[in-house]
Amino acid sequence: MKKKILSVLLCAAMMSVMLVGCGKKEAPAAGGEEAAGGGDKTFAIITKSAGNPYNDREASGFEEVIKAAGYNVIVKHPESATAEAQITVINELVAQKVDAIAIAGNDFDALQPALKAAMDKGIKISSVDANVNPDSRAVFVNQAGVKEIASGLMDGILEIAGGSGEYAILSATANATNQNSWIDAMKELQDNDAKYKDLTLVEVAYGDDEPQKSADETQALLQKYPDLKVICAPTTVGIAAGAKTLQDADTSVLMTGLGLPSEMADYIGADKVCPFMYLWNPIDVGRLSAHTSIALANGDITGAVDDKFTAGDMGEYTVVEAGDGGTEIIVGPPFAFTPENINDWKDVY
Repeated sequence: MKKKILSVLLCAAMMSVMLVGCGKKEAPAAGGEEAAGGGDKTFAIITKSAGNPYNDREASGFEEVIKAAGYNVIVKHPESATAEAQITVINELVAQKVDAIAIAGNDFDALQPALKAAMDKGIKISSVDANVNPDSRAVFVNQAGVKEIASGLMDGILEIAGGSGEYAILSATANATNQNSWIDAMKELQDNDAKYKDLTLVEVAYGDDEPQKSADETQALLQKYPDLKVICAPTTVGIAAGAKTLQDADTSVLMTGLGLPSEMADYIGADKVCPFMYLWNPIDVGRLSAHTSIALANGDITGAVDDKFTAGDMGEYTVVEAGDGGTEIIVGPPFAFTPENINDWKDVY
């Protein structure tokens, strides 16, 4: 079972998070911007949207590495999780003549013209956490392999459902590239792996990464599917809103997915609405994204397959082929948060 991950990974990851957290400064608020560091280069990160705790932690990791390297850093949180909001920010950063942009894409294709225009100006573009078209990036910093995430989520659903029954997926936006890739891989697993044959996916709902809409969609799923057993939310906003809704509804339906320990600790347990969940360290995702941007801007890598670079104390990373025809750098495998370890993590991130 994928939730039985070696304890050595837990210890190593906790050490990494705690080291980062000690000197961490919160990222700017909605639409905020911060430029500091004083070096001869400026590195920017564009998150999905403002008000998302996962985005805040990811940006803090990026900011920490760039500042430690002595460069300038700009953190941008668009007002909404749309391609249009991100295009506005991209154009602003091009006008500011930044050296590199890392972006968590809100749309796989819609950002391509703006990002290609930035590349034509000599700006190094990488995607992080949520991918963009490979023609508009040098490389994708992927939090974990798509197949590994999909397999972990499907195994979680299977275990929680007791081997059979109905489940639903509560995703972010309909155009969210990372969620869509995981969901497609989950569907492929169900179609091709006999161990999932007794599970039935009844609906993919979209909460748009907004707490209230995610709660409303959860409530709608409960009303539409009286035999529903599990809701899987591959989004930190969705799982937190969904878990609270299930708890308030006093239902037998259970939750799993991808969540932040600090937000989900009260819901995780054998007798609670979320037996276990998965995630990775968003701070480390941001940190690796920053190291990648620096390596691209300094000419240490181009984003080609087999490029290698050292990401500070995170170690050496290699660029590999991505499923979309481009390339990617994978941070590491997803980690399972259970009743046994959640208290170790809830105060970390």
